[in-house]
Amino acid sequence: MAVEFLVDEKIWFEKFKYDDAERRYYEQQVNGPAGSSSHQQENGASTILRDIARARENIQKSLAGSASTSSGPGDQNELLSRISHLEVENQNLHNVVADLQKAIFKLESRLNALEKSTSHQPSPVPPTQKVEPFGVPSKKVELPSASPAKKAEPAAAEEDDDDDINLFGSDDEEEDQEAAKVREERLRQYAEKKAKKPGLIAKSSILLDVKPWDDETDMAKMEECVRSVQMDGLVWGASKLVPVGYGIKKLQIQCVVEDDKVGTDILEEEITKFEDYVQSVDIAAFNKI
Repeated sequence: MAVEFLVDEKIWFEKFKYDDAERRYYEQQVNGPAGSSSHQQENGASTILRDIARARENIQKSLAGSASTSSGPGDQNELLSRISHLEVENQNLHNVVADLQKAIFKLESRLNALEKSTSHQPSPVPPTQKVEPFGVPSKKVELPSASPAKKAEPAAAEEDDDDDINLFGSDDEEEDQEAAKVREERLRQYAEKKAKKPGLIAKSSILLDVKPWDDETDMAKMEECVRSVQMDGLVWGASKLVPVGYGIKKLQIQCVVEDDKVGTDILEEEITKFEDYVQSVDIAAFNKI
């Protein structure tokens, strides 16, 4: 099908043959007969081969020269110095490791000695405790581990006290009892008065910078949303609009908080919940009251 189509076309299919013949003709005219041209071609090829051989020799010589220069005495001296330096460092490291091993061994021996000494040492007897409540005579409370000799001494002291007891009583004992009662009453009144007195409440004054998204944000609505945040210990104060730039204004609002009830993190989190109006909240000033 393609051959039938090309039959009717006027195309010179053998033009390359005529071009080759024309080129050979002009070459013969310029270079002379075919023999001389072939001789010249051989001479050109031989010159090219000689150039290639010469280039190879130059390359080999240059490589040999670079290898000889790279392995010169200067490089060997540098390698020897580096090797000696590495050997010195290695020896120093070995010395440090040996010192550390000796120190660890000494520490282990000391720990073993301490453990042995603590294991053989008997546990000390706890001392007697002395309890003195208000308005009650002081008494010594001894633990059961006390020795019998120590128990005998309080018993003898109690017998002496029994001998000194006055069966008929005395005015001194009555006065001591009355003084103890008066002291207890005063202590009770002081404790009640101190309990009724209110403690100091730590408060802080905070100035917040509430920034909107853009100049089209309704600042009145944003302030209303901020003031809608209510907590125990939070009191809102005065506010004003401060220009920032490009027609944008930020809301500066004052508040007083109780430190034990309201934290700045919780306050910022509650305000930033109004995402439609509030972009960010910053603390401009923080003062203790």
